[in-house]
Amino acid sequence: MNVFLWHVHGSWTTAFVHGGHQYFVPVLPGRGPDGRGRAQTWEWPTSVIEVDPLAARDLDVDLVVLQRPVELQHLAATWLGGREPGRDLPAVYVEHNAPTGPAAASRHPLAERDDVPVVHVTHFNELMWDNGTAPTLVIEHGIVDPGSHYTGDLARAAAVINEPVRRTRVAGTDLLARFETVAPVDLFGIGAEGLGGYDDLPQEKLHRELARRRVYIHPFRWTSLGLTLLEAMALGMPVVAVASTAAIDAVPANGGVLSTDVGVLVDAVAEFVADPDVAYEAGSRARAHVLRRYGLARFLDDWDGLIAEVTA
Repeated sequence: MNVFLWHVHGSWTTAFVHGGHQYFVPVLPGRGPDGRGRAQTWEWPTSVIEVDPLAARDLDVDLVVLQRPVELQHLAATWLGGREPGRDLPAVYVEHNAPTGPAAASRHPLAERDDVPVVHVTHFNELMWDNGTAPTLVIEHGIVDPGSHYTGDLARAAAVINEPVRRTRVAGTDLLARFETVAPVDLFGIGAEGLGGYDDLPQEKLHRELARRRVYIHPFRWTSLGLTLLEAMALGMPVVAVASTAAIDAVPANGGVLSTDVGVLVDAVAEFVADPDVAYEAGSRARAHVLRRYGLARFLDDWDGLIAEVTA
């Protein structure tokens, strides 16, 4: 199959393009949000091919994977020579995010359409969006196994937050100070440099750095499901997470600590940092869980089933 999609979410796309298809991604000079092309900080297979607007116009496309309203509204048709997803070409819409408006009352952008299935990446997202008459299903995340690299040799915690200043309360950036009362916290992510952290490292280097920290903190109050949380568990890290959105399904009870009580979470970080053996055992259980539930093979099988159905 020839699959056309924008490079929007690097970690999700990394897993998706490991399937057995050919993937065409738009590229523009400057590689802005509407034309990032191939990943610069992730490893992608050669089956991912960059296309410019001229090449895309006459491209043989079997499926369009949409991920933003602007793609459905005009971007896809503009790139694909006037062919409209859902009408002229088979299409699905991947919803990566929990609603940003009122919880449970936000109307999905595709709620009035029945020709483009909405694929939610978590059951929480599907539950909270008002999907209207749009057909919906859930294909949970899958990740490329980074390998069990956990050493925890640094008695420190790690957190990954992109744009931590702008997203302070949503991402839980403000909570990091409370964790720092019991252990140093190293912050990673786009824009983390502004808070003394590490900015947008290549994925392999990020994984290497995370695996040296004793525990991973997921402080998000409201989000979809951060793939770095899953990757941290796959590295073999124990995790401490705010018990909101899809995190309660992702983190096993014996692989970390979940709570809405920040005091409980702070105590958990202190315990993991103080006891490397406890941290290692919890991280091993977290890794086993994440590979079982979010393994790449299951993810790609789910997507192959949907692709076959939509393009039949």
